[in-house]
Amino acid sequence: MKASMPYQFIAIEGNIGAGKTTLCKMLADDWNGKLVLEQFSDNPFLPQFYQDAERHAFSVELFFMTERHKQLQESFTQPELFNPLTIADYFFIKTLLFAGQNLKENELQLFKRLFHILNATFPKPDLLVYLHRPVDVLLQHIRKRGREYEQDIDPAYLLTIQQAYFDYFRTEQNVPILVLDLGDKNFIEDQSVYDEIKARVLDSHKKGLGMLELGG
Repeated sequence: MKASMPYQFIAIEGNIGAGKTTLCKMLADDWNGKLVLEQFSDNPFLPQFYQDAERHAFSVELFFMTERHKQLQESFTQPELFNPLTIADYFFIKTLLFAGQNLKENELQLFKRLFHILNATFPKPDLLVYLHRPVDVLLQHIRKRGREYEQDIDPAYLLTIQQAYFDYFRTEQNVPILVLDLGDKNFIEDQSVYDEIKARVLDSHKKGLGMLELGG
């Protein structure tokens, strides 16, 4: 990791299929960062949720919340003295954003009470990076990675998730938020795209929402 690294905790967010986990791995490798990746595949309710969202929504969201809390708590209560940078492929607020789209009102009110209790002790990221892509590109990525339970995701659902993120971004004034509009750019195969992402992340960012189109 370069001595000029201005952040200790970077969270990479994005819609389903945006490429956030892959980018986290690449950045953590380049910058010698501690990597925190969501273990979504361990959620036993996820396949059932995609088949019957209304029936399984509370179970899937509660499982995600408790697992994210456990993972982040372990990560931030045991800091590594010689590895000051942490890069995560999610921010705990994601828990509430997805729940707001999937839960009934009475379930959501209970969920919010639990969320705020668990969220009280977590540090906010020094920088939140959101990878924005059009829904048709997200669907291409989802099909390509081939997870069976994701193949029937409704494009309208991806739009509601995207809107939930942006609604939150407009209200968050205490965290620098960098929205990178990637379009269909491939930072895995195109080194110039990846280099630009790294350069933009290392820039100084003011608190609140900032948007940037790569290559623009």
